[in-house]
Amino acid sequence: MQPTNTSNKTEIDSAHHDSYGEEIDRPVVVRASEYPDGFRSGDHWHARAQLVYACAGVVKVTSKQGAWVVPQHRGVWIPARTEHQIESAGAFSMRSLYVREDGVLGLPAKCGVVGVSPLLRELILTAAEAPQLYDVVGRDGRVMDLILHEVRRLPAVALHLPEPTDSRLRQITAALREDPSDTRTLEAWGRLAGASPRTLARLFLTETGMTFRQWQQQARLLDGLMRLAQGESVTSVALEVGYENPSAFIAMFRRTLGVTPGRYFSTEV
Repeated sequence: MQPTNTSNKTEIDSAHHDSYGEEIDRPVVVRASEYPDGFRSGDHWHARAQLVYACAGVVKVTSKQGAWVVPQHRGVWIPARTEHQIESAGAFSMRSLYVREDGVLGLPAKCGVVGVSPLLRELILTAAEAPQLYDVVGRDGRVMDLILHEVRRLPAVALHLPEPTDSRLRQITAALREDPSDTRTLEAWGRLAGASPRTLARLFLTETGMTFRQWQQQARLLDGLMRLAQGESVTSVALEVGYENPSAFIAMFRRTLGVTPGRYFSTEV
């Protein structure tokens, strides 16, 4: 799939079904891809499960279940036949592992951002250099076996923004994704959506597993990650996503991800 230029984004004409690797009789197929800033794929799906590993840059993966932001040196697991699209922030380099599910037990059943250990990172980079029809009983085959072993124990990272199904909530979440800095209360949103604050609060928790404020904070965090990846300063990002000052944004970032924004983008694990 080759990108083509549009007015302000890079789009691709993507077939609904991306069949890459299906004809290759190997349990794991690896593809290296480089994308420019602002790349956006069309909606597509794979018959194999996919692990997208971000070598450089940040990518957002969106499906009907929600959105996941994947910074450098992390990955996102996408089960087979899950329709999704990807969007890059900054130049993006990725390695995609396509895993055939038959005969492989214990693979993750849901989409999710995952931590990638130094061992798995080196295995992925090594596998990307192997021939597609690698020797399954040779060194390359053993590398792929180790990858499958590591994939089964991938730790989840809290970078998911779940998408509700209720139409009233979707009015709110669509507006907040467009402008995470919106400070309207549930009372104000209720007047727009036609529901009481109590009903909206209950629906948020039931449908997303988060309170309204938790969902909004996560939306701000993920939008902030995309902005930081595009080179915006912490001060600019903090104000753009709705915080009164950079210190409050940094505190939220550290509380959620364990490190400051600067450390997060410089660390390799």
